[in-house]
Amino acid sequence: MTDPITKHDEEYKFKSHGHQRLHDNSKRAFQNLLFLAGYDPTQAPFTAPCGDNGCVLPYLGKIRDVNSIVLLTNGISFALQAVILLMIGAWADYGRWRPNITIIFTILAVAVSFAWLGVEDPQKWRAGVALYILGLITYQGALTFWTAAFPGLARNLPEIKTSAELVKEGQKDLAEHEHAESMQRNRISNVSFAICSAGEIMILALMVGIIKGLKADESSENNTHAFSVLIAFSGGVWLLCAIPWFVLEKRRPGLTLPPGTSLLTIGFKQTVVAFRECMRLKQTFLYLIFYFLMGDVLNTTVTVIATLQNSVVAYSTLQLTLLLIVGIVTQGLGIYVFWLVQKRFGISTKAMLSFNVFWILILTIWGLIGVHTDKFGFKHVWEIWLYQAYYGLMVCPWYAYSQTMISEVSPLPQMFLFFALFSVVGKTSAFIGPLVSSAIITASGNNDNMPFAFLFGLGAVSVIFLWLVDVPKSRLECDNFVKAEAQREAFR
Repeated sequence: MTDPITKHDEEYKFKSHGHQRLHDNSKRAFQNLLFLAGYDPTQAPFTAPCGDNGCVLPYLGKIRDVNSIVLLTNGISFALQAVILLMIGAWADYGRWRPNITIIFTILAVAVSFAWLGVEDPQKWRAGVALYILGLITYQGALTFWTAAFPGLARNLPEIKTSAELVKEGQKDLAEHEHAESMQRNRISNVSFAICSAGEIMILALMVGIIKGLKADESSENNTHAFSVLIAFSGGVWLLCAIPWFVLEKRRPGLTLPPGTSLLTIGFKQTVVAFRECMRLKQTFLYLIFYFLMGDVLNTTVTVIATLQNSVVAYSTLQLTLLLIVGIVTQGLGIYVFWLVQKRFGISTKAMLSFNVFWILILTIWGLIGVHTDKFGFKHVWEIWLYQAYYGLMVCPWYAYSQTMISEVSPLPQMFLFFALFSVVGKTSAFIGPLVSSAIITASGNNDNMPFAFLFGLGAVSVIFLWLVDVPKSRLECDNFVKAEAQREAFR
């Protein structure tokens, strides 16, 4: 068998700063387009613009609130992502395909960002639906295969290689080595996201200048045009940051294809194997359930809050960009402080993730209070500013620790496969949550806070599965899986 580790250069973790801003701006541009195209539901269709009485549009055979449309479109996008990752998720483990997958997703995402320049007329909101779905798919595809490379980076660090040799020679305890490797995984993940945040702050500062230059607040037309320009600008920065990595990364061979498989079939077969093995890898399976549930809670919570936020600040590109600056500054600070605390006290990944999850549940309670009152629940500008700071400091570490935890409970040679599997599961949950929340909003008479009741209950249940995960036991299960796969027994 060839070397199963596709080692990346250390500079890989500094690859891109632009992709998150592209995703955020496209979401806001999409919702802004829907709001401008929609009409007041208390009046005859398309006779009065959206206002305090609500905003609706005909979508998929039914008149829907625009917030419900955003959630439903997210659900459709995540369902498509699940199918695509199911097909190509395993490719990164074999041959030299992984860099190509990330490059293709990146180029397609950048192309979508420039396409937004042609969708500024509210009458083209259906084209906006298509671009929004394509943007989500390509963004998540690039992000999935980017973060899946982190465990290989940690394993190939000189100090970790030296530590592994000392274990083989009997000069170092295995548990001590595993803890050191776990800390390096956390270091790479947390520092990477913190550096991304620093880069995003610079991009957002430039965006403020662009908004001022375009006079976005002078008219709705200028505001809509500014959204498109910002999306294209984000895509351009993403491509600029990615090109050096595309050129300089050293490619290394992955696994050889199992007998009787091809690149067209390996993804589906590997997914079946991974699901089957997850039933044997009990700790991996427990974390998979938790990841499914809590991923659904967080993705849907953020989407619901975003729809409320955009309505509160009236889709102002300047206001939204300033809010993003607050969010990204606190995000970088929060992720890095979490890492400093973890490093100082040697806290495990699971413990840090558990602490982080507690604050995610508090976020759902915050929204839940707004079901029966207008005094609280993401309905005021001051709440939106507070939310951005809170989200960055206490919630954003999820994106680092939840990914690192996957590597704690997955076999290293099939790391990309298991990351893709978790992404498929994440996307499955991510389209179930918005679909359910969209239905809840419609059934509750367009009460946009009602989904928080469902989200809090689901989040509380998910914590039980995280508590049951035993990381040391998972390492033993993964070692046995690797031995079976080496003899191809895993595929029989």
